[in-house]
Amino acid sequence: MNKVIEIFKQITSIPRCSQNHQPFIQYMQEFARQNNYECYIDDVNNILCKKQNSKAKLCLQSHYDIVCLQENKIPQIIQDGDFLKAKDSTLGADNGIGCAMMMALMIEQKDCEYLFTSDEEIGLIGANDIGFELDSKYMLNLDSEAQGEICIGCAGGIDIFATSTNKQTVTNNTNKTLYSITLDNLDGGHSGVDIDKNIPNAIKLVAKSVKEANATLLDINGGQRINSIPKSCSAIVASNNKPKPTHKNMPIEQIDTVSDHYSALDDKVIDFIYSFANGIRSYDKNLNVVQNSINLALIQTKPDNVKISLSARSMDNDELENLCNETICLLELCNFEVSTNGKYPAWKPVQNDFTQKVLDIYKKHIPTASLEAIHAGLECAIFKQKYPNIQITSIGPNIYFPHSNRETVELSSVDTIYKIVRDIVDD
Repeated sequence: MNKVIEIFKQITSIPRCSQNHQPFIQYMQEFARQNNYECYIDDVNNILCKKQNSKAKLCLQSHYDIVCLQENKIPQIIQDGDFLKAKDSTLGADNGIGCAMMMALMIEQKDCEYLFTSDEEIGLIGANDIGFELDSKYMLNLDSEAQGEICIGCAGGIDIFATSTNKQTVTNNTNKTLYSITLDNLDGGHSGVDIDKNIPNAIKLVAKSVKEANATLLDINGGQRINSIPKSCSAIVASNNKPKPTHKNMPIEQIDTVSDHYSALDDKVIDFIYSFANGIRSYDKNLNVVQNSINLALIQTKPDNVKISLSARSMDNDELENLCNETICLLELCNFEVSTNGKYPAWKPVQNDFTQKVLDIYKKHIPTASLEAIHAGLECAIFKQKYPNIQITSIGPNIYFPHSNRETVELSSVDTIYKIVRDIVDD
């Protein structure tokens, strides 16, 4: 484990926020050269390392970009007993630990194909546009986040973007008072794997305060990333009644400025946010996983509009389409212009020779190991379409609350998973 963690700490010092490719590419080119591997880069900044004249049957795959809640933030690692976390930022264990395991195996000179993909966190861009042909018969993805679970299926997803341009200048005939509402330091989390943990959504809580005061919304900004549960939100409102806080971390202060006129957002903006059914929509008891969910992730007010971003997920492609269409219809009824982007398919759970092999090896280390599906997007779904003859499964160590400042990885779990990965490689 020490080797994996040492490598992880080294690559954590390299800027790896999504869309920042060159520092890690340059690092990997030199790392591959030192360890006698060929290193290839495709047009979308994916990295493939392999031995010259390789006879590899197994491809190990991880994405190298990380979620940065602050642009260009490099995590400052803190060890707390058996856990690593970061000071006031995401840790990047998702998926830096997977990358570190692959690099450790490269140091051991294991003859595999090592695929490091780009920009997974902003729409699985590297996987979608990959430019490599792979020779392997099997792929082991290292982006799962629960020890004991072998992932053989995942949710598909789509991002929904809505814009309202119906701002208007309102005369303050009833002498409404201006108030600022601020909500910060909520837990946040991954909008897929954490959507069932009852983590409060800051945008929804602020909207509740505004709506229940019958206030006029002038400005609202909240959320950090499209794939994160928003941990902060702020708003400015005009109201005859002081809004009531809906969370203990929500100070509401009067603004002393007296205004005869103010620029107000369309009332349907707050109506939509307040009434929108955020979170889990259905649950699959057979797979023991969330079936459908949607997260109101971002809202931003600009001089001439307000923009909302949502992330929908489903374990079924047809149900994802329905969820998307229903949400678009609701947004359009509330006077929004709507577009979508970043769609990726669900990975239907399938058992095959490779999943059985991984399960048998895994059970030698953890007898209770099981085959599972996850309510989050994995690149496996895309690779299954692009490489239909490759058998794919996914494993990983215990990583808690990815995509948030609370992200932690369990060191003993990293040790266990690396032993399992090494056994799979050697089998």
